[in-house]
Order: sequence, then C-alpha cells, then structure tokens
Amino acid sequence: MPRRDTAAIARRIDRALGRDVADLVIKRTRFVNVVTGEIARGDIAICDDRIVGTYDDYRGAIEIDGRDVVCVPGFIDTHLHVESTLVTPGEFDRCALPRGTTTAICDPHEIANVMGAPGLRYFLDAANGLTMDLRVQLPSCVPATALETSGARLGADDLLQFRDHPRVIGLAELMNFPGLFAKDPEVLDKLAAFEGAHIDGHAPFLKGLELNAYLSCGIRNCHETTTLDEAWEKLRKGVHLLIRDGSVCKDVATLASVINPATSSFCSFCTDDRNPLDILEEGHLDHLIRTAIAKGAPVAEVYRAATWSAARGFGLADRGLIAPGQRADIVLLDDLEQCRVRRVIAAGRAVSEATFVDRHFIPPVGLDSMKRAPITADDLGVAAPGPSSPVIGVTAGTVTTQFLNFALPWRDGLRLADPDRDILKVCVVARHGKNRNIGRGFVTGFGLRGAALASSIGHDSHNVCVIGDDDADMAIAVNRLIAMGGGFAAVSAGRVLGELKLPVAGLMSLAPFEVVARSLAALKRLAGDFGCRLPEPFLQLAFLPLPVIPHLRITDRGLVDVDRFALCPV
Repeated sequence: MPRRDTAAIARRIDRALGRDVADLVIKRTRFVNVVTGEIARGDIAICDDRIVGTYDDYRGAIEIDGRDVVCVPGFIDTHLHVESTLVTPGEFDRCALPRGTTTAICDPHEIANVMGAPGLRYFLDAANGLTMDLRVQLPSCVPATALETSGARLGADDLLQFRDHPRVIGLAELMNFPGLFAKDPEVLDKLAAFEGAHIDGHAPFLKGLELNAYLSCGIRNCHETTTLDEAWEKLRKGVHLLIRDGSVCKDVATLASVINPATSSFCSFCTDDRNPLDILEEGHLDHLIRTAIAKGAPVAEVYRAATWSAARGFGLADRGLIAPGQRADIVLLDDLEQCRVRRVIAAGRAVSEATFVDRHFIPPVGLDSMKRAPITADDLGVAAPGPSSPVIGVTAGTVTTQFLNFALPWRDGLRLADPDRDILKVCVVARHGKNRNIGRGFVTGFGLRGAALASSIGHDSHNVCVIGDDDADMAIAVNRLIAMGGGFAAVSAGRVLGELKLPVAGLMSLAPFEVVARSLAALKRLAGDFGCRLPEPFLQLAFLPLPVIPHLRITDRGLVDVDRFALCPV
C-alpha cells in the first residue's frame, strides 16, 4: 500500500487556513480561472508542490510580487516525441520548461523502433531526473508496419510489463489503422490488452464508417487532423482534438476557429515533432497558444485547452487549474494574448538556471545503433524497365505527400534523377543489421541541386534516408552517418560540408540544445545555398519513409502506396 503522508496534509491545512506561513506566495496578482473564464485577483499560496489558497490574502516564506503579471496554469504538451527535439530528455527539460511547458506526454516510439524495450526503459528512467513532469505513452507501433525494417519488435506482452509504471498513462498513437480495419491479430491484441485504459489516436483523413470503426476500439484522441471538415466530424464523434504545430506540420492556424466555449474541453495542443531551433526562436506550447489567439480563438478557451482540457483528456486530475489542491504548476506572463513568459513555477518551485544544475542523468543508450557496412554509389542505382516512374511530391508545411508520375531520364536500364525539373533520387538504407535492404525512388519539392542530404532519422523505423542528384555524393553522405553513429550530413562534390552528430540511437545529440540549434541552423542555411526551398529540409527528409501518412512513401523495401498499403511495382 502507498505510504500515508499525514504530515504533508496537515501542513496544507494550516497554510490554507493562514495559521502558518505558506512556502511561496504570488502576491496581489491576476490569474486566469479556466473554469469561469474570468481574470481573477488575489494571492496564490503554495505549500510543497500544491496550491493551497487563491483569491484571499496570504503570507509566504518566499513572496513574489505578482502585480505586473497574469498567472495561468502550466502548459501541457499532449503528444510529442522528445527524440524529435534532437536532444536527450534532460536537455528537452531545460529547453521547454522555461517556456511554460510543465507537463509533457511523450511517445518514445522513435527510440523504441531502434532499440525496443531498452529504449523505452531509458525514457522511463530519464523522466525521474527531470523538473518537468514527463509522462510516457507505450509505443503501439514497433514496428509501425510490415512494409519496412525496424530495429525491434514490441508485442502486447512486451508492453504490458510497463502498463502499471507510475510514469505511464496508456497506449501511444495507434498509427496502423489499415491493420485495425484488416483485423490484424497483433493490432487487435494490443487494443485488447489496453481496453479500458487510455489509447491515443493517429487518424489522418479518416471519416465516416472508418472513423466510427477506429473510435469503437476505445481510441480517444487524434493529433493528425489538418482540415476544418475533418476537425468538426471528429469533434462531433467525441474525439479529443490535439491541435498540432511542430516544425513541419503546422495546423494551429487552420484549426484555431474550432476552439470556442462549447468545444474547448475537447481541444488541446501538441508539438509532436518540434526541433530545438524552433523552440529557441519561436517557443514551445507558448508559440501555439499565441498563434491560436492571433487567429481569433477566444483567449480564455485557448488557455483552458492548453491546461485543464489537456489534463482531463489524459486523466491527470491534479493539474490544469489555479485552485486549491492542484499541483502548483504556474506560468507568470507579461502579456496574456502574446503569451510572453516571464517566470515558471513547476511543482511549487520557481524555475531558474540553477534548477538545471547538478541533475542526475542516467547514461545514454544506443551508441552503437548504426549496424551497416559502408555502401558504394553503384548500390544506389535504380534498375527499371522504362522511364515512367512514381515520384513522391513534397510540400512545405505538411508531411502529407503527393503520388505523382513522371517520365525520367533512362539510360542503360537505369532511371536517373532530373534536377532541371527538381526531381531527385531518394534512397532508404537499412541500418539495423537485419538485412542490407536499400529502397530506391524519386522525390520532387526540395529544389536541391548539386548536393546530397542524409539523415539517420527516418520515421518510424529510422533507417538512413538520403536525397540528391549524384549517387557518389549520396553514398558519401550515408557513409558519413555510419561512421559518426547517426545524425544529419550534407555533401557536395565529394566533400562533407556540414553535419550534426546524433549518437543516441542515431536520434539524439549529447550536446546542449543551444549547440544543436546552431548546428541545425547552419545545415538549413547550407541546404538553402544549394537551392532547397523547404524551411525544414532535414525534417521533411526524415518523414519521407513514414508509410502511415498518405500518399506515396519510401522505406528500405521500396516505394509504398499508402492508400493501398502496399509496395509499388518498379
């Protein structure tokens, strides 16, 4: 049985009644009451990690003058992959917490697809050393599909051993909806194992009977909603909308209008995949909040969505309000509509640079994840019976791709890139030591010319993805990633011009987030120098192998027609 801490309860009673001095008091402040929507006035008193008083006058051992700020509950990121920030959980904490994100709900399926259960344990153990409250969803799709080679496999029994872990909320995004509709035994087994528990959704473009069938399995939310029609159908069917703005997928501006007094209890925000450069320059959830308000969403409802609705949507009944008994996660703002964060209190403690000093971190894992021998330029040739070829169409601001067809240059039985028409070769090189697969195809939309870009991040199985117009440069880029244990690389005319090392499972850096942000900015500038038109070239590259998002993708097994959920013929 859990230990009974009656002394802590007694302390709260005395401080709430004003008999004793509170640990911390924000004096004479204004705060958003997300229940009533009003801007309230009064003191906020804290004992240990709990709020014990609001509206009334209190004395505190530490007092903060709150007259020039507006207080709101701490922000809750309802769905993200910490790995996509390119830094370890400890650096993510230092990066996002000062921007007001006091709780984050992560799905470590990136590292799980590389390493399996040891990667999942790394996240559960790392979370214990953070100031932010990092909660974990158990990856439902390891591997994501049978159309690619991942580094590991996690079945229902593998996940159940973690179900009762205090950091675990439930089952993470159920991406394999084609498998659900086909009643794939593995998918059904995972759904049955977590029936009655929390199950996250991932349902791009699902509607009508298919959406009904998907939701009937106990799935509660969706972060893949990108259009208003889609949003309204999902809301009408009881879906909790997790409105996303990451580094590539930017849906808040489109969906902000669905947030109103009637719907805000079923709307929240998430970043999904947001890199440290964007967090440094724009912000984290604070950026999403100010964007939604700028697009006309009511201020009180936006903050309700970012706090109370998020907490209730994930069964976190102890947070999301500035009210007695709630966890003392509070963001002090200089400006409510602009969501300008002055100060953050997490679990009753003021956050400062000193907060992140002398934290205990567990050793990194997955430092030997690049299990692939070097390749040659000849390995990347696209043997084909003729010039007509499917081509992946990429558009900035979305990870959805187009299924295009072009007649390409064709010589000696090989299809070739056509940079004059912005058609590059794209290859996915298996790197988990299971086989020597290489998937080969073509992509348009990057605008790159005279260079190759490679990434060991390739959602969701994280094989090496490389694009370019010269096979020799592409091979050099792949081999550089193999040599440095994973990351990003840019190559031109036989030379490596830029790189970012990501040695933790080929996904995360061991450097501070500021260093990673600077390196990423330099790589983006470099890609721009070679004509790339995309604002996030390496992240768009990393999403090309994602075979659960329409319409045309590429994995180590070849081109994938996502609508048919099948490999394309050459």
